[in-house]
Amino acid sequence: MRYLWWLIRCQPWRVLRGSLFGTAWMIGLSVRPYLVARAVDDGLSVGDRRALALWVAAVVVAGVALSYLGIMRHRTMTFIREDAKARSAAVLLRQLSRIGAVLPRRLGSGEVATVGGSDINWVAEVLTLTGPGIGAVVAYGVIAVVLWSIAPFLALCVLVGVPVVGLVVGPLLRRLERAESVYRQQQGELTARSSDIVAGLRVLAGVGGRDLFARRYADRSRKLLAKGYRVGAVNSWVDAATVAIPGLFLAAVVWLAARMAVTGTITIGELVAVYGYVATLTVPVWFLLEGSQELIRGRIAAQRIVALLALTPDDVGGPRTTPAQRGPVPDPRRPDTVAAPAHPADLHDPVTGLTVRAGLLTGVAADDPASAVALADRLGRYVTSAATWGGRPLTGIALDEVRARILVADHDSYLFAGTLRDILRARPTDDDDQITEALRAASAEDVADALPAGLDTPVDARARSLSGGQRQRVRLARALLAEPEVLILLDPTSAVDAHTEARIADRLRTARAGRTTVLLATSPLLLGRADLVAHLRADRIVATGTHAELLDQDPGYRHLVARDSADPEVERPADTEGARP
Repeated sequence: MRYLWWLIRCQPWRVLRGSLFGTAWMIGLSVRPYLVARAVDDGLSVGDRRALALWVAAVVVAGVALSYLGIMRHRTMTFIREDAKARSAAVLLRQLSRIGAVLPRRLGSGEVATVGGSDINWVAEVLTLTGPGIGAVVAYGVIAVVLWSIAPFLALCVLVGVPVVGLVVGPLLRRLERAESVYRQQQGELTARSSDIVAGLRVLAGVGGRDLFARRYADRSRKLLAKGYRVGAVNSWVDAATVAIPGLFLAAVVWLAARMAVTGTITIGELVAVYGYVATLTVPVWFLLEGSQELIRGRIAAQRIVALLALTPDDVGGPRTTPAQRGPVPDPRRPDTVAAPAHPADLHDPVTGLTVRAGLLTGVAADDPASAVALADRLGRYVTSAATWGGRPLTGIALDEVRARILVADHDSYLFAGTLRDILRARPTDDDDQITEALRAASAEDVADALPAGLDTPVDARARSLSGGQRQRVRLARALLAEPEVLILLDPTSAVDAHTEARIADRLRTARAGRTTVLLATSPLLLGRADLVAHLRADRIVATGTHAELLDQDPGYRHLVARDSADPEVERPADTEGARP
C-alpha cells in the first residue's frame, strides 16, 4: 500500500484533477434524474409546455456537460495509469541494473519478466480508484442526501444497502486474493521454467533430455491450468455479483418507491427521480466493487514489485561468512563517503586473503567453481563485503566509480540482439580498428570473417546463431574493448579448443600489459602466462607463486590443473562449430 501511495504522491496535481473530474462526473449522473423529475412535475403533469421545454433543454445541456466530464475523466486517468507504469518500470530497471549479474541466483528470468510486465499493469490499474473511486464515494453521499429530502426511509435503505452489498461480496474478494496470489506465484515459476528450457534447448537435445523436460513442463502447465480455472471461477462469481447485486438492490428500492407513490407519499415525478437516482447509484457501486477487485490484484502485484525492489546484493549472492571474516562493513544506506584511489591500486579480499597487485596479470585456481564466482562478486562489489581497493573499503566507494573502473566478465554473460559491431562496441568512440584489435586479442577474427556481412551482420538475442566457443570469444573481445582499469575474467576459455586457448593466452597478456587483470580459471595454458598464481581451496588462499613454482611445490594445485594439462583436446570439446546462416 505504501508503494501505491508513492505512485500517487509522484503525480499529486494530476491525481487531484482526476479526482475532481471523476467526482463531477459521478455527481453529474445524478443531476439528470432530478431534471427529469422537474420536467414531469412542473411541465408534463400540469401541461406547461414552456416549463417542459426548459427542463428538457436542461437535460440536453447536462448530457453534453456530462460527456465532456467523462472524456476528461478518462483522459486524465489514462495519463495517471501510464505515468504509474513508466515510474514502476523505471525503478525496476534501476534496481535490476544495481543488483546486476547476481540477480539470477535469487530470481528466475520468468519471474522478473512477470513482475516487469503484468504486475506493473495491475498496479497501475489500482490508481483508477483515485478518480472514479473517490467520485463513487462522494456520489453515494450526495444521492443519499437527495433521497433524504424526498423520503428518509428510502435514503436509509440506500445508506444501509450499499454496505450490505460490500459485506456480501467481501468473502468472495478475500477468496479471490488468496487464489490469485498462489496462481501468480506459480505462473512466474512456470514462465521461468519455460525460459530456461528455451535457453538450453540445444544442450537438452544433445543429452536427450528435451522430451523429459517437455513432459515435466506440460505436467506443471496442466496443474497451473487447474488453478487458473479456480481463479476464473471466483472471478466469475465476483463479476456476476458486481452486476446482479446492484440490480437486485435497484429493484428493491424502486419497489418501495412505487408503493410510496401509490399511497401518495411521493409524487410521480419523485418516483421517476428515485428510479433515476438509484439507477445512477448502480454505477458508483459497480465502480467500488470493480475497484475492490483491482485493489486485490494490485496489492498482490505491488507485493511482488516491492519484494524485488527490497533485494540487496547480500540477498542474491555471496558465500556465508562470519562477522570476523567480513570485518567492519559500511552501512549501504549511508551516502558514499570514501574516495576511489586516484591511481591503479591493489585489491584485497579478507575472506580468502587474496591480494591482487596493481598492473599484474594474476591467476586464481579454485578447487570449487562457486568459490571463484563468489570471489569475483566480492572484488567487483556485487555483494557487500570487507574487500578493499587501495586500502579503502570497496563498499564505501561510489558504485558508478567502481563499475566504470572494475569489470567482472562472466563467460556466460548476456549478449543482446543487434549487429556484431553493436554487440562489441563498449563505448560510442570505439572504431572498427579498435574492434578488430579486440577480436584479434580474443582470437575471434574468424567469427567476424565467417559472417555474411562481417561486423554489420545482425545477431539475434544471446547470439544463438553462433557456437558456444564463438559466443565466449565475442564476450571476451567485448570485455577487452571496454579497457577497464581492473578486468576480472571468469573462466574465459572453457568452451574453446586448446590451440585457440593458447593463442588467447598469449594475446591476452599482450593486450592487458601494465593493467590489473584477474584470471579465475584452472587452465594451465592461461595460468602459465600469469605473473602470479594463487591456489584457492576452501575459500582460502593456500599457496601463491608462478605456475611453475606451484606445480613443483603444491600437490593440490598440480592435481587441480592436471586434468587440463594431460590431454586438453580430449578432455574438452573443440570449438569446431561455425556460424549458422
